Amino acid sequence: MKNIISELQWRGLVHDIMPGTEEQLLKEMTTTYIGFDPTSDSLHIGSLVPIILLVHLKNFGHKPIALVGGATGMIGDPSGKSDERNLLDEATLNHNVEGIKGVLSRFLDFNSKEVNAPVLVNNYDWMKNLSFINFARDVGKRITVNYMMAKDSVKKRLAGEGEGMSFTEFTYQLIQGYDFYHLHKEYNCLLQMGGSDQWGNITTGTELVRRMNVGEEAKAYAMTCPLITKADGTKFGKSEGGNVWLTADKTSVYKFYQFWLNTTDVDAEKYIKIFTFLDKETIDSLIEEHKSAPHMRALQRKLAEELTTFVHSKEELEKAIKASTILFGNATADDLKELDEGTFLEVFDGVPQAEIARSEMEAGIDIITVLNEKTGFLKSNGEARRALTANSISVNKEKVKEDFVLSTKNLINNQFVLLQSGKKNYFVVRVV
Repeated sequence: MKNIISELQWRGLVHDIMPGTEEQLLKEMTTTYIGFDPTSDSLHIGSLVPIILLVHLKNFGHKPIALVGGATGMIGDPSGKSDERNLLDEATLNHNVEGIKGVLSRFLDFNSKEVNAPVLVNNYDWMKNLSFINFARDVGKRITVNYMMAKDSVKKRLAGEGEGMSFTEFTYQLIQGYDFYHLHKEYNCLLQMGGSDQWGNITTGTELVRRMNVGEEAKAYAMTCPLITKADGTKFGKSEGGNVWLTADKTSVYKFYQFWLNTTDVDAEKYIKIFTFLDKETIDSLIEEHKSAPHMRALQRKLAEELTTFVHSKEELEKAIKASTILFGNATADDLKELDEGTFLEVFDGVPQAEIARSEMEAGIDIITVLNEKTGFLKSNGEARRALTANSISVNKEKVKEDFVLSTKNLINNQFVLLQSGKKNYFVVRVV
């Protein structure tokens, strides 16, 4: 087997690793699982690292299992949380589980016939029939309270100023540990991976596997990756509008592309290794190219292109690039007309707007009246005339003169007009 650990190490994707893990991965195809918490019906870019780890495993000949926590989601993982989570009702949880399965299926082919074909499981399927008494006898007996209390996720909550930790959340690491035991028994799963905040839960799983088996059957390994942060210490994965999601209904492809394009130089150099599958030689070359001409933003452009293609598609990337050129390049009226309503509004988010009645547009309005009286884009008719004489006014990216009349034939998506004064001053007219 090729050495996946050395690959992950140069990419900065290894935080903690249990002794023997690398040797196991070098020896044979190893079944490995990562869990996903169904707190929403989609995943955001914070989940990209575990998804990418699963893809790396597949590419290196190992068998990845993606576990959606339909059962553990009913409890809520206390790791990294200062307060008890609100419990989700069953209908919401089921909806979220299906949504996450849909997202994961875009990155891993769960219908593949290959020997190391990815597997998708839901821990509710094996937890739903397990009685509390059997769980307490068969699982609870194997792990001491002292062992569980020593975990950071528990210690921090008990030492905090909040309300402490309920028995429900205290049992979380045992239930996650039982997942590992079940997958070990049913799929010969020998390794669990996750974020560094999961080390306590994961090692409880390895301990449970060892205590519920003997000899060779007791082998179990653990590895975590670092939690991704920005260079300034702020939380990764959020923009001004909140989480950056992996589905276009929650974060448009244009905004997704822009998020990566606006990454700082320091972060881009780190992220290009973590979030892409480009080889070391290509990445080192890109970093050198960027250092020689940082204003060209070669790293950011490549990062945005690779991630947008990976998460959405090549076609969606091309649309996002076209949308970007409307603000920052030499776009045409035809380019504008290709934008759907949602993307148009996002491209011009924050640009001043005014409304004009459709009846007025149908009759036609002279451009001077539009620029001043109807929109207030320019302060006076005189300023409007001077701008038109100076050839600095555009309607839908096309220069216009003083005799121009605006009408419904100029509408984008049958409802918008884009006014522009000079290179950077935009104004959106919405027809109602």
